[in-house]
Amino acid sequence: MSGGLRVGVLGASGLWHARRLQDAFQRRGHVVATIPATRLVSEIGSDGSAALSGPDGVALHELDLLVVRGLPRGSLEQVIFRMDALHALAAAGVRCVNGPRAIERTVDKSWAGATLAAAGLPTPATIACERSADALQAFARLGGDVIVKPLFGAMGSGMVRIEDADVALRVFRALELERAVFYLQATIADARDLRALVVAGEVVGAMERVAPGWRANVARGGRPVAATLGAEEERLALRAARAVEADVAGVDLLVGRDGAIHVLEVNGIPGWQGLQSVCEADLTARVVGACEALVTG
Repeated sequence: MSGGLRVGVLGASGLWHARRLQDAFQRRGHVVATIPATRLVSEIGSDGSAALSGPDGVALHELDLLVVRGLPRGSLEQVIFRMDALHALAAAGVRCVNGPRAIERTVDKSWAGATLAAAGLPTPATIACERSADALQAFARLGGDVIVKPLFGAMGSGMVRIEDADVALRVFRALELERAVFYLQATIADARDLRALVVAGEVVGAMERVAPGWRANVARGGRPVAATLGAEEERLALRAARAVEADVAGVDLLVGRDGAIHVLEVNGIPGWQGLQSVCEADLTARVVGACEALVTG
């Protein structure tokens, strides 16, 4: 394409995805700045002017494109401030990939599940609540075999499988002391665990995650194996990404022994390092090409 874009990559500069994206954008003639999410500075002048900057005074509101690669954990105030910044940039005409609405819908498992269900997508039976007594009832209603997940979390961190009522009681009481929200999903045992990378309405790569235990996340030791999605699996992956309004999404599918397909999660800041290791296509190039098309039309 002629003429370079002003691109920001929001995330730590030393991480694999940020490096790959920066290199790919630069090879295509774009000017790229990597901005840690913790270095955002918002300024409102007495004259009514508003600006958002990053390290070294990088004017984020002057970017053509911001690729969101990392939003680290933080206090409630820090998380809200970062999301407010994304909303402000989107309102100023900066194309964010993914946009703040998609990120908000996917980072919160409860909201994501409700969004998928409203779109008519099959998901595992799930109950969310705030009291340990309600969580114990939910444990029984879901068959006495559940996966308990943190409402905000990724890469399998903080998940636990509970198959015993006494263990459930101890876990739930401990979580209640932390003022956690209980998010319980019925376990789908012995299911195939698939991850599809959806880019601009197309599945550009897929893998099966294989592990000896119930948790198959690559970050937790799961082994990626190249996979080709069936027609229904691909259709559900595309519908899931569209439901949360994500331009780039990692869609997790579980295929039960009976062949039933469930949309487990949609990741709005998806990683593809593990998938790239078993995929011939250059996935970073596909993401960069889609971002260019979103900006230039």
